[in-house]
Amino acid sequence: MLRENMTGLVAFATVARAGTFTKAAAQLGVSQSALSHTVRDLEARLGIKVLARTTRKVAPTVEGQRLLERVVPMLEELESELWSIIDTRDKPAGNFRITTTDYAANTLVWPKLRPVLSQYPDIHVELVTDYQLTDIVESQFDAGIRLGEQVGEGMIAVRVGPDFSMRAVASPDYFRTHGKPQTPQALTEHRCINLRLPTHGSLYAWEFEKEGREIRVKVQGQLTFNTIEPVLQAAIDGYGIGYLPDGLVADAIAAGKLEPALEAWSPPFTGYFLYYPHRRQSSPAFSILVEALRQV
Repeated sequence: MLRENMTGLVAFATVARAGTFTKAAAQLGVSQSALSHTVRDLEARLGIKVLARTTRKVAPTVEGQRLLERVVPMLEELESELWSIIDTRDKPAGNFRITTTDYAANTLVWPKLRPVLSQYPDIHVELVTDYQLTDIVESQFDAGIRLGEQVGEGMIAVRVGPDFSMRAVASPDYFRTHGKPQTPQALTEHRCINLRLPTHGSLYAWEFEKEGREIRVKVQGQLTFNTIEPVLQAAIDGYGIGYLPDGLVADAIAAGKLEPALEAWSPPFTGYFLYYPHRRQSSPAFSILVEALRQV
């Protein structure tokens, strides 16, 4: 009986504490429908209802509360003991899939991962770069790295990068020929280099802010890319104004290859966060990755 009900008990405990199937599914890294099915199977085997469901939330029944108080602590103690045994291994190991953007991968993730992977050769990482707001549970990723405002509900989030600003930049030759825009609205009169976001298939509207006033501008130009590295090169080559993270353009500005514009309008963005379901907390190898990526 214990073998049949272990998964169901863990699922029940997570839902009972989270208060909703949505939050619990995110913490466990499973779909909401699969989690609901697991709890129903547990109730069918036990012959009792362990959760009282309403349209907005769930709560333990009387029998469910008894399980929560008496049985679940035993499961937690067992899990803790298992991981303490695993922690005694000399070589932490595991395979991990992480989704992120190309900018975060190049500037934040890889520089920090490089020494870790050298030190722990049995830890394997697959980095998938895209701009979609990927559901890491449904897409079977162990973690995602996105801006703080994009982190999904119910996820554990760890900051991995500082706040940053976006910069409108172009080559000195471009600005000598066409002049510098003095307001965000003036960008509509310039050749700009667009970025297409695959989440909605639309072009990224450039975001500006000054003294509490926010402006979004849809720009036009000869070139459109779906990653930012080509935008940087096209701006350096004089094909128009690009809109890029300050960390990406700093070296080119210092070298005189690019010049900034609209600096007073550069808005701050919340930095990147690593986020992952609750179930990933216990793995020693995953904890090594988290600590390596953490912003200090």
